[in-house]
Amino acid sequence: MDDAKPKVGLKIVAFAVVTGFLYGLAIRFGSYLFPRNAAFQVMTLGFMVFLPIAIGFVTVFSIERKQPQPVWTWLLLPWVSVVIGEAATAAAFWEGLICIVMFTPIAMVASSVGGLAAGLISRRVKSRRTGNVSVVCVMFLPLLMSGFEQRFLGQRDLRNVETLVDIQATPAAVWKNIERVPRIDPAELQPSWSHAIGFPNPVEATLSREGVGGVRHASFERSVLFIETVDAWEPERRLGFSIRAQTDQIPPTTLDEHVTVGGKFFDVLHGEYTIESLPGGGTRLHLVSRHRVSTDFNWYAHLWTDAVMSDLQRRILFVVKNRSEAAQGPGPS
Repeated sequence: MDDAKPKVGLKIVAFAVVTGFLYGLAIRFGSYLFPRNAAFQVMTLGFMVFLPIAIGFVTVFSIERKQPQPVWTWLLLPWVSVVIGEAATAAAFWEGLICIVMFTPIAMVASSVGGLAAGLISRRVKSRRTGNVSVVCVMFLPLLMSGFEQRFLGQRDLRNVETLVDIQATPAAVWKNIERVPRIDPAELQPSWSHAIGFPNPVEATLSREGVGGVRHASFERSVLFIETVDAWEPERRLGFSIRAQTDQIPPTTLDEHVTVGGKFFDVLHGEYTIESLPGGGTRLHLVSRHRVSTDFNWYAHLWTDAVMSDLQRRILFVVKNRSEAAQGPGPS
């Protein structure tokens, strides 16, 4: 491979970036026009992995055919096409910030892989016709993969996430702050990265009656509501409940359609508090949730769903801790 004195020309760089961006935008526009077409599904490996690979390939191949570039451009230039494409889909309201943040890490890696492959192929394949055939094949790969994979790769995983906190208060004080949760002032909540990318803040939890069969209404900002039916009731020890999201009542502007709770790809199913008395005084409060992830790439998606649930639970326990300790007053529990 001869990399002697390669040059980076602004015009051909811009041409390559725009070419990769327009290709990716065309595929995303296809999913907007044909939402039920298997080839244009967004929550697939074809879109999440093979589309950025193709964007990287198209971007680098376009510039390499005009003028050989430094190898580092094979890896980094595709990122520009991806980021511009994300900005365009956000501006068109095709994607929300949540999905863009989740997509970006895997898209960056995949687009660099595509760019590297394009750089190597463009320098080894001398025939223009062969090179053009290679580009066309790669460009159609995401569509072919999306249409094919749904027959074999659809998964439904159940994930448990546990969070705990030590509280300088009695189990009785803690219990009073979990069976019902009076309205939460935003100032009571810790800063949150998940809230920063679009997940609403918790607001309150009401309870129809004490005991198994009681119904809690857990409200979040922007009209997100969970109906929680109590299935475990051991005062000052254990509180469990099944969860049903009121998906139909969630406005479409609240959450991206691909991450709507209770939707096709993600749902929260069960929650349980467990209160543990500590030997030295005080209480340890555990919160365990169970959620469903149903994508063709659960190996990646669950990293985000676990992290989001953990962040949300940490914030809720922070409120319970502060309220319980304030109710307990100063001094040992």
